[in-house]
Amino acid sequence: MNRPLVGTLATAALGAATLLGTVGTAHAAPQDGGRYPTQHKKTKAVDFAGSVALSNCSGSVVRMPGSKPEDPALVMSNGHCLEGDMPGAGEVVVDKPSSRSFTLLDKSAGKLGTIKATKVAYATMTDTDVSFYETGSTYAEIEKKYKVKPLELATEHPAKDAKISIVSGYWKKIYSCGIDGFAATLKEGEWTWKDSVRYTPECQIIGGTSGSPVVDTATGKVTAINNTSNESGEECTLNNPCEVDENGKKTVHKGIGYAQETYQIPKCFGDGNKLDLNAEGCVLPKPKAARR
Repeated sequence: MNRPLVGTLATAALGAATLLGTVGTAHAAPQDGGRYPTQHKKTKAVDFAGSVALSNCSGSVVRMPGSKPEDPALVMSNGHCLEGDMPGAGEVVVDKPSSRSFTLLDKSAGKLGTIKATKVAYATMTDTDVSFYETGSTYAEIEKKYKVKPLELATEHPAKDAKISIVSGYWKKIYSCGIDGFAATLKEGEWTWKDSVRYTPECQIIGGTSGSPVVDTATGKVTAINNTSNESGEECTLNNPCEVDENGKKTVHKGIGYAQETYQIPKCFGDGNKLDLNAEGCVLPKPKAARR
């Protein structure tokens, strides 16, 4: 598999790096305070503030509802966007040292500077497709230096027909569409994902959009992470995911993109943004050695 996945192939459109995005509706920034409060429903136009560009994918600086300004900032992207080999089916990466750099963007997609990881806190392509890098900067340090606040992960299941914006830091482009529905099981090559978000056709995502935060425009919160699309109409092959129902029937939606939900992830991070896969309500897969 070439990378990124959809990204499945970030190299698919390297000549178009100057693409500019259209701005959708609704990214309410968190307010100041000792603890970042829940964002209000008042919305404003979605922009690029808090998004990052990786060498091969997109990503974003994110916080959990309980994250504090002094906590180490987390960068979220796809599991298949990891440097080196992608996680195989059933593989989980935890606490792996990393010095990866991320280009932080301002609201207009201008380059603000670089933040660096200290480790991969978590990554997998099993059940979901996500990676979290812990950085050497706190949220407060990033905000003081760059005037940028993190995006907040929602804690409620995304809703059918909700309006969304997919913010690609790699391409500096924002895609706006809606949630068409959900795929109970989505298969691509050796990987299987659960309860995936299916986009309406307006979001024609391309290679390099992998890892983009999917923002619910009614709340301004991150409701999912963009990860793949069916590029050529094939069934369950690389770059061509298929949906599988409870009876094993496979359905292909050529040209349609998908994302993995993130609403349950905050239950897996505790005080200080520390990963706790044994926390109540955490459903992220565990490393094989830690499974019981």
